[in-house]
Amino acid sequence: MRLGLLSTANINQEILRGAAESDLVEVVAVGSRDGAKAQAYAAEQGIERAHSSYEALLADDDVDAVYISLPNGMHHEWTLLALAAGKHVLCEKPYSRRAAEVEEAFAAADEAGLVLTEAFMYRHHPQSAKVGELVAGGAVGRLCAVKTTFSFPLEDMSNVRALPELDGGALMDVGCYCISGIRLVAGDPEHVRGEQVTGATGIDMAFHGTLRCVNDVVGQFEASFRSPRRQRMEVVGEDGVLIVDAPWRIDWGGNVTVARRTGGEQATEVETIPIETGNSYRLQLDNLADAIAGRAPQLLGRDDALGQARTIEALYRSAAERRVADLG
Repeated sequence: MRLGLLSTANINQEILRGAAESDLVEVVAVGSRDGAKAQAYAAEQGIERAHSSYEALLADDDVDAVYISLPNGMHHEWTLLALAAGKHVLCEKPYSRRAAEVEEAFAAADEAGLVLTEAFMYRHHPQSAKVGELVAGGAVGRLCAVKTTFSFPLEDMSNVRALPELDGGALMDVGCYCISGIRLVAGDPEHVRGEQVTGATGIDMAFHGTLRCVNDVVGQFEASFRSPRRQRMEVVGEDGVLIVDAPWRIDWGGNVTVARRTGGEQATEVETIPIETGNSYRLQLDNLADAIAGRAPQLLGRDDALGQARTIEALYRSAAERRVADLG
């Protein structure tokens, strides 16, 4: 698969490292609105071709797929343009905070016979598959609750994450991981409740949410630009608790442990679960290449992206209206 990078965003470094480990993917081009910047970036990264506009990259016949790492508010526009140009698309998460845009994009991809996927890289790591397998297999008994956290301090208010016109905010940037993790083990919520703490630019500097899922499972999360760097996932069942120290940025390191009830109030048995290693970004790229070639189904398609967007949309609606919001 010949991949083009639509922008020179910092996250591209992870994609480049992943592609370097892959036998299925080669990064062949990069596009920027600044021609000189594109040329310098291509030379620095060893990329064959540089384009002085995003449109020029999309017109490159030697590019099979594009990775869109633009700010959130630009994802939909450039995904539609890429699909119209006949390119498969890997779009950085979250695709959108608007479910209607997800529907439109996947309908366009289907009509064109192209693959579109949302880039939740952590879902491709063996750790995520193991967590889902453990919970589904009854490792903690009947599921009761899921608690997730992802935060880091954002001090630069000129950063795209802090700009409302580009759909910045803690919920969009780190909270989408928390939602994804809850949905991984508990499914889509039926209704949600959200509380946000807004900052000087108008974006949510912190977002706290509750997701009511089927079978009386309740998910809770904290996403924040105000707190120290941390991440965690806790899956609580009637018979035990599964804890993931590094659920999203697995490269930060940590363990997956299961503490099971073995008898009285205090008696527990703690087991550390062995997890296969792997580069989440390489695995994500390989899945895209396999899906394009018809060798395997894409891991994250329309249903997952739509579930994400519907949940985010409802949480923002809940916070704005100060009420519980149903997912219609």
